[in-house]
Amino acid sequence: MRLGRHRAALSHEQRRRKALQRGMLAGLAAVAVAAGALVVVFGGVGTLCSTREPVLVSVAAAVDVAPAVMEAAGRFNDTKASVGRRCVLVQVTEQPPATVLRTLIGDRAGVLRERPDGWIADSSAWIRLARRQGASALPAGETVVATSPLVFATRSSLAQRFSVGKTEMNWRMVFPPTVRGRLTPTAEEPDVVRVPDPSLAGAGIATVAAARDVVGTGQDADKALTAFVRWAQAGSAPDYRSMLDAVDDRAFWQRPVVIVPEQSVWNHNLRPSADPVVALHPREGTINLDYPYVVTATDPAVAEASTLFAGWLKGAEAQEIVRRAGFRSGDGAQGPISPGPQIPTAAPRTRSSVSQQDIDEALRAWSRLAPPTNILVLADTSKHMAEPLRGSTRVQVALEAARIGLQLFPDSTHMGLWEFADGLGRINGYQERVGLGPISEPESGEVIRRSRLGEMTTTITAHPDRDSSLYDSILGGFRKVSGAYREDMNNSLLVITAGKDDGKGTSLPQLVETLRREWKPERPVQIVIISFGPGTDRAGLAQIAAATNGSLHEAQEPGEIIDVFLAALARRLCHPTCKPTT
Repeated sequence: MRLGRHRAALSHEQRRRKALQRGMLAGLAAVAVAAGALVVVFGGVGTLCSTREPVLVSVAAAVDVAPAVMEAAGRFNDTKASVGRRCVLVQVTEQPPATVLRTLIGDRAGVLRERPDGWIADSSAWIRLARRQGASALPAGETVVATSPLVFATRSSLAQRFSVGKTEMNWRMVFPPTVRGRLTPTAEEPDVVRVPDPSLAGAGIATVAAARDVVGTGQDADKALTAFVRWAQAGSAPDYRSMLDAVDDRAFWQRPVVIVPEQSVWNHNLRPSADPVVALHPREGTINLDYPYVVTATDPAVAEASTLFAGWLKGAEAQEIVRRAGFRSGDGAQGPISPGPQIPTAAPRTRSSVSQQDIDEALRAWSRLAPPTNILVLADTSKHMAEPLRGSTRVQVALEAARIGLQLFPDSTHMGLWEFADGLGRINGYQERVGLGPISEPESGEVIRRSRLGEMTTTITAHPDRDSSLYDSILGGFRKVSGAYREDMNNSLLVITAGKDDGKGTSLPQLVETLRREWKPERPVQIVIISFGPGTDRAGLAQIAAATNGSLHEAQEPGEIIDVFLAALARRLCHPTCKPTT
């Protein structure tokens, strides 16, 4: 017996009406074909819209949220929403926030071929930054599509080890061990905490804000933040996927932890693993990433269509899609659907002390501290550096300090080294030992500059019979860096000296006047002076540093060089309006 639903036979009048309806639809289809493939459909709100010339809306979405938004766009397109009787068709592509930002503010390099009509970044900080940098056609409001809290992610086995050792995840872990009072991490804490690159990822921006919030403000806090930036740069990654892959890779670190959005852990664990990654909340509270939609279209019809899609993304159907993709709802009230055992079910406690303003300031701080350095080092090898200091000579202590300091500079650095003492070189009392250039490349031959500079710190010696040509060398070095100025770098002259000039060339007043005249605020070259030992002309050196908005530091031991370098680098936070520092 065949199963199925039964229906009553139609009457003659009903059959006549059905046939008439079919005839009308067939005639309407024929008219559509004759009109040039114009298709008329019923819109989602009971209106007619045409797919012949749809309103196309291109949406650029951050990589992690893009798959969910693509699915949502497909559902939205099925509703046949309309603008001016034209159907709206949304197309979504994955685009890094920094690329979209550059496009909207009118940069020429590293931009999209066409301006998008809608933008979903991985943090509202990008939207605020775009507005500050002059992006046009950005309306005041934006729609938060999804949220995801920052978590500390590591392998399950390591999380158990940290728990046994009573090690809670906390924001101070993002700082190098020296800031936390020890030279190396303990065996019960991470040996590395990798941070997303704040110039590319919203999670990185939020991490900088949390780091700044932890250390507070003041000179010591600025040095700690500078140490964090240097530390983070060495282990930063361009995206969350590669960071989590590094957690699985056991070739480099023993106890790796990465800071990523919770959703990226959910996505990573879609691949089966015997030791899956778990998401851990920091004890001081976390920061929620929002994924805001902002209308970027300049055409009024397209802007209206983009606004329609933004509004639809707030609805129940779209919110279910993002939650099934591992995100929390746009308002943060609902967690991911089927989060899995590696994602905490409880909503995380947020770090309320971090405001939008703090996040924006953190992004500005990173942008000042992160750019590479173009630096020329002047090493004093005059008779004053042959004097004893702490069981060695001043030059030995100074060069040991330089060797330590060299480790603070990443491979993106440009560096060179001059040695100075009266009679060295042709006429000015200095000579080039390593030419200014990329530290990771050879000046000539096969030995890279970093290795050459390291070798110099062990082979250069003082000349007991030579006077100091300090002022001539500073002027020559300043002009060298000014002539080799790099717009994309912080440009500095680092002077390591006993702090005395023996008066055979340029005088102090002449030097200071020349520096003030030649220093350009739009192309600033900062002079940082580190003097070793007693008897330095502190007043004179302070004038020289102040003329270029630089700084003067006095050191007695090599270990102080880390603090000195961090203090000098931290001045980028206020450069070029810093107050003189000695």
